[in-house]
Order: sequence, then C-alpha cells, then structure tokens
Amino acid sequence: MTAVTAKRFSIAEYHRLGELGFFAPDDRVELIRGEIIIMAAKGTFHSVCNSLLLKKLYPLLEERAIVRGQEPIILSADSEPEPDVVIARNRSDNYLSSHPEPADVLLVIEVSDSTLKYDRRTKLSLYAESGISDYWILNLVDIQLEMHSEPYQKQRGGFDYRVKRVVLPNEVVVIPGFPDLSLDLSAVFPAQMGE
Repeated sequence: MTAVTAKRFSIAEYHRLGELGFFAPDDRVELIRGEIIIMAAKGTFHSVCNSLLLKKLYPLLEERAIVRGQEPIILSADSEPEPDVVIARNRSDNYLSSHPEPADVLLVIEVSDSTLKYDRRTKLSLYAESGISDYWILNLVDIQLEMHSEPYQKQRGGFDYRVKRVVLPNEVVVIPGFPDLSLDLSAVFPAQMGE
C-alpha cells in the first residue's frame, strides 16, 4: 500500500508557477513550509487598520528603515509569506535583488481577525524558527496588540517566543530597534471597533 503525500513546493517552483500563469492576477497566495496557502479576503476593519498602520509608520521611520506593506519576505527555501507589514533594514538596492530575509527584518506585523488562530500558531512558529526577533499581531478580535520577542526552540521541538506582551489600543509602544520612536495604538485601531 502506497502512502499519500502532498507535493511541497520550493520558492523557485512557486515563482515558476506564477510565471506560467498558474495563479490569477488577483489571487492572494503565499508559500508557507512548501504549501501554497490561499490568503483570506480582507474585511473592512482589517483594511482600515492596515492602512492606518502604514500611514503612521512611513513618516515615523522616514529614511531609517524600509516599511513594506503586504510584500514577500524569504524565510527559507520553502517559505515566502507576505505579512501585512514588515520593517526591514535599509539596503542600497531597496531589495531589488531579493526580498528581505530574516537578517534584514526588524519587525513583522500581521493584522489579524479571521486568521487569528493561524497567525498565533503557524505564522508565529514560522517566524520564531526563522529567527525573526520581533513579531506583532494586531488582534482585531480582542482589540489589542500582541507583541512577541526572543524566539527560541522548545525542548520537545517546535519554535515559539519567550516574551509575550499584550498592549491595549489606547497605549503607546516603542518600535523594536528604534528606542526613540513610539507608535500610538489609538491612531491605528479604528475608533469604531470598540463600539
């Protein structure tokens, strides 16, 4: 009896599928541990929160870092997620030669509502395994920011973050890597969410 196994894709194969027109132009997909994942449609609060976040981060970081919105990062030979926001180190070619890799990434942010469970488990483990030092989840379900830092490998396998901090939507947080820069969360979470 033959075991059934799923086909896992490398980033090169994933890109080739895109070149061959396997995905429709408006398909929202990403490669996670060799699997092609169809990304959830964005609701209104998700879109507004993501837009407000980018609107605040661009002027805050100006020339000090590169802020990318829903663009790929390369984590391994078989993982190329497209986080909602990435703050990456400045690079002279502005990442024209390749997408940011873990050493380039200062912060990954996922805006999360329908994908909260996935972002807390699968994405969190993937980012920790890749050595992403800081991972934030803008939790639109509980209306809070979940900050994760200090990635580590568990004794029995798997990856996680040692430090988790919950920040309320009326508080201010310091942006990792920039101790002099703060983000007021009340300007990011849509005001109508708490109603």
